[in-house]
Amino acid sequence: MDRTELADFLRRCRTRLAPADVGLSQGARRRTPGLRREEVAQLAGMSTDHYTRLEQARGSRPSRQMLAAVARALRLTGDERDHLFHLAGEEPPRNRPTTEHVRPGLLLVLDRLTDTPAQVVSDGGDILAQNAMAKALHGDASTRPEADHNVTWRYFTDPSARELFPAEDHEHAARVAVADLRATLARRPDDARLARLVRRLRARSEEFSALWDAHHVAVRRADVKRFLHPVVGLLELDCEVLLNPEHDQRLIVYTARPGSKSYERLELLRVVGLQNLTHG
Repeated sequence: MDRTELADFLRRCRTRLAPADVGLSQGARRRTPGLRREEVAQLAGMSTDHYTRLEQARGSRPSRQMLAAVARALRLTGDERDHLFHLAGEEPPRNRPTTEHVRPGLLLVLDRLTDTPAQVVSDGGDILAQNAMAKALHGDASTRPEADHNVTWRYFTDPSARELFPAEDHEHAARVAVADLRATLARRPDDARLARLVRRLRARSEEFSALWDAHHVAVRRADVKRFLHPVVGLLELDCEVLLNPEHDQRLIVYTARPGSKSYERLELLRVVGLQNLTHG
């Protein structure tokens, strides 16, 4: 691990970004260009102290998960992400059908969606990036154990994951999730990571196993989803799924029809989400 070079690279990447580039408000006048350290830490889901130590060339060796999160926070290109891994003494991800590195184009769109929930999810169900509104709606995925970053795994193994949805919608949501995962595995039958996820889910959840055996196949597309938010109440949202050219990452955007109760509650959620982001 080259701490000095890593620190210099992180500082330079941070100072070239403006708050608007990552969906943050400019706020008070800044004495220096770029993002603040605490803003990068917040975007990466890590403590400010941990990130600061990395920039000061005195931090411990970051994990691969942490490196991927910092790369997303700093909006690094694929080549820059690989360089970051090398400086940290890690081999960058290679030859994986679904990369954890979010496409810059998807991040660019995500950063500009400030008034509606949106997140980038791999076609295998891993949450890769969320805006503030998505965190206010779903919860911050970066604070959960790594396995729970996968929405399908969490839905079938953590009962609390279903509390966000009305009970009468659980069966439909489960069926859609399994059908989409089966379609993804069919496209990439040699993907060991996806195959392992399916094996673990079959061993852990009888419901998942039964749905898998039913062999329903359907790629996740536009839908209407209902959420039982603990603060703002029931939200009925249109769910739009935007695919990148390789179809291995999806930008999922939730909107409410203007004038509806859900629209008013989504506005309230925006206020709540911004308050949490400011005080977090």
